[in-house]
Amino acid sequence: MRKIKLTTGAVLPLDGDLLTVVEALYKEVSARHELQSSFEDMAREIQHVIEQMTDEERRTYLSESLFLNTVSYENERLGAYIKKLGQK
Repeated sequence: MRKIKLTTGAVLPLDGDLLTVVEALYKEVSARHELQSSFEDMAREIQHVIEQMTDEERRTYLSESLFLNTVSYENERLGAYIKKLGQK
């Protein structure tokens, strides 16, 4: 399993599971900033991780991210529709 090093020196496994990577990244950045991480802190760390990825890894994680965003969007639409039905 390939690993990526964060700016803190912590090592993050690239196991093909985007949610695992995002959770580990968030925990590391939050712990470092005592739960007060900023958007800029997270963006900087994400950029650092992306720069260490191969093109194939970037494609894999982008595909998974787009898929998860599409599913989230569809779930929100379905939730709004069900809520609207309940109001009738």
